[in-house]
Amino acid sequence: MNRYPLWKYIVILVALLIGGLYSLPNFYGEAPAVQVSSAKPTTKVDLATQSRVEKILADQNMVSTGVFFESVGNVGSIKIRFNNTDTQLQARDLLQQKLNIDQNDPNFTVALNLLSNTPGWLNAINALPMPLGLDLRGGVYFLLQVDMKGAVQKKITSLAADVRSQLRDKSIRQQGIERGQDNLTITFGSTEDAEKARAVLMTSQPELIWQVKPAGLSPKLIGEFKPVALKEVQDNAVKQNIVTLNKRVNELAVKEPVIQQQGAERIVVQLPGVQDTARAKDIIGRTATLESRLADPIVSTIAIGETAPPGMDVFRFGENRQGVFKKSVIFSGDRITDASAGFDQNQRPAVNIALDAAGGRVMQEVTRENIGKPMGMILFEKGKGEVLTIATIQSEFGSKFQITGQPTTESANDLALLLRAGSLAAPMEIIEERTIGPSLGAENIEKGFKSLIIGFAAISLFMMAYYLLFGTFSVIALAVNLLLLISVLSMLQATLTLPGIAAMALALGMAIDSNVLINERIREELRNGAAPQTAIAVGFDKAWATILDSNVTTLIAGLALLAFGSGPIKGFAVVHCLGILTSMFSAVFFSRGIVNLWYGKNKKVQKLAIGQVWRPQEK
Repeated sequence: MNRYPLWKYIVILVALLIGGLYSLPNFYGEAPAVQVSSAKPTTKVDLATQSRVEKILADQNMVSTGVFFESVGNVGSIKIRFNNTDTQLQARDLLQQKLNIDQNDPNFTVALNLLSNTPGWLNAINALPMPLGLDLRGGVYFLLQVDMKGAVQKKITSLAADVRSQLRDKSIRQQGIERGQDNLTITFGSTEDAEKARAVLMTSQPELIWQVKPAGLSPKLIGEFKPVALKEVQDNAVKQNIVTLNKRVNELAVKEPVIQQQGAERIVVQLPGVQDTARAKDIIGRTATLESRLADPIVSTIAIGETAPPGMDVFRFGENRQGVFKKSVIFSGDRITDASAGFDQNQRPAVNIALDAAGGRVMQEVTRENIGKPMGMILFEKGKGEVLTIATIQSEFGSKFQITGQPTTESANDLALLLRAGSLAAPMEIIEERTIGPSLGAENIEKGFKSLIIGFAAISLFMMAYYLLFGTFSVIALAVNLLLLISVLSMLQATLTLPGIAAMALALGMAIDSNVLINERIREELRNGAAPQTAIAVGFDKAWATILDSNVTTLIAGLALLAFGSGPIKGFAVVHCLGILTSMFSAVFFSRGIVNLWYGKNKKVQKLAIGQVWRPQEK
C-alpha cells in the first residue's frame, strides 16, 4: 500500500543529484578579475585578442588563475581571473596601456570585474551561480536626460526630406527648404506654387500647421508643429530611446538590466554587477546614431592627415583612412525596420536592409540619380563618426536593398547587428550617477539569508516538536525544496534580488503548509480508527486535492505578477512561481517517498510517531 516502485526512487535520487550539483556553484564565492571588451562597434574581441592578452600578461610575469572568452551573439569579451586585488589592478593598468595605442580614443575597454570561483568541472556542465541584482551584487545607476530639442530637430530633418520628395512627385518647384528649431520654411518662385504646396502638405503632413507668408517675389511656406504633434514627437523619442538602450545593453551581455522611463524626459538605467563606472558609461555610450550619406564620387577615402575637399565631412574609416562624405543625410537609423546578414548573387557576404515607406521613397530617388557612385553608413558615438562601410550604388532600389563588400560573414553579421539595434531618437545626457558598492550588497545578502535561515530554523523546531518523526520528515522535505529552488534558479540563470529572497521565505511557508495539511489528514484518519498504513495512504491522497487547489490559485497570482509587473515585482514573481512548483514536488512526492521508505516495509505498524494521536487499542 505504501511502497514506491523503484523508478520513483530513481527520480528522487536524480532530482537530488541534479539539485546538489547545480546549487553547488553558489557556495564558492567570487575572485577579482579584469574584463576586456570592445570600446567601438568596429573593434571586435575574438580569440586572437585573447592570445594577445595572454602574451601581454606572460611578458610581465603576471599569473592568472584562468582566462575565459565569452560571446553573446556577435559581441565578445575576455575575462581574466586573479588571486588577489593587487594583481588585478596591475593587470588592468597594463592591459589598458598595451591594448590602446591612443589612450584618448581607446579601441578596448579594460574594466574591473568579479568572477565566480566555480571549478572547471562544474563550468563544463554549465553549473553556474545565480546572478545577483543591483541590491545584492552592487552595480551602477544612471539617470539620463533626453534632449527634447534634439528630438524635434531630428524629426524636422526627417520631414524636410519627405517634403522635398512629395513636392517633386507633384511637380511643384521650390527654391529651397530651411530647417529651423521646430519648423520648416520653404521658398517658392510664386504665390501660386506656394498655395499648391500648402494644399498638398496639409494632407500629407497633417502634424504641421502650414501658412503662406508673402515675401516679395519669393513667398515662403512655413510649417510649424501642432502642440499635440509636438508632444507626440517628444514622447516617441523617449520610448524609442528606451527600446534602443534595451537592445544595446542586452547585446553587451549585461544581465537583468533595468531600463525604464521616469517622468516626461528622463530614463533610469540600472546595471547590476558593474562596479566600474567608466565601463558602465561605455555601455550607455554604445547607444549610437546611424546615418547614410553619399561619399565623394572622386575621392571617397583619404589617409589620416590629408586635406578633404571643401564642403565635405570626413570620418574615420579603419585604422589609417578617413571617409569623405557629403553633408546631406539620406536616411538615419530610425528608418531601418530590419537588417540581416546574407549573401549576394555571387555568394559573397552582404547585409540585407529594409527601410520604412518614407525611407524607401527617399532611397529610391537618391539611388536613381547616383548609380555608380559610392554611399556609406556612418555610426556616431559620443559626437564622433566612424564609417561602417562604403559601397557602390549598383542600381536603383527602394525600401529593400543589399550592402555588399563585407570581407567576411562575421563582419556582415556585426554590421547587421549594429543596424538592427537602431539609433537614438534624441541625444541623452547623464545627469545623475551612483555606484552601489559590493559591501552594501554583501550586507543585504547577509541580512536576507540570515532571515531565511532563522525562518527555516523556527519552522523546523515547531514541526519536529509538534509532529515528532513526521515533522522531521517534513523538515527534510523543506530542505530539499530549498535545494531544488536554488538549483533551478541557477540553471535558469534567473537574477536573485532582495524581493527574490523574500519569495524564497514565502516558498518555505507554502511548502510547510502542504506538509501540515498532510500530517493533519493522517491524524484525522487515526482519530477515526484507521490503521496506520491506511491512515498514511488516505492522508496523502486526500490532502493532495487541497494542496493542488491552493498552489494553483497562488501560482495564478504569481504568473499575473510576472506578466504585468516590472523590476522588483517581477524578481519576486519568478522565485515565487518556481518555489510553488518545487514545493509541490518536495512536500508531496519526496515527503511521501521518505514515509514509504520508513514505514512501507513494515506492514504491521501499530502506531505512528506523529504527535498526540495514537491508534486506539483494540478491545
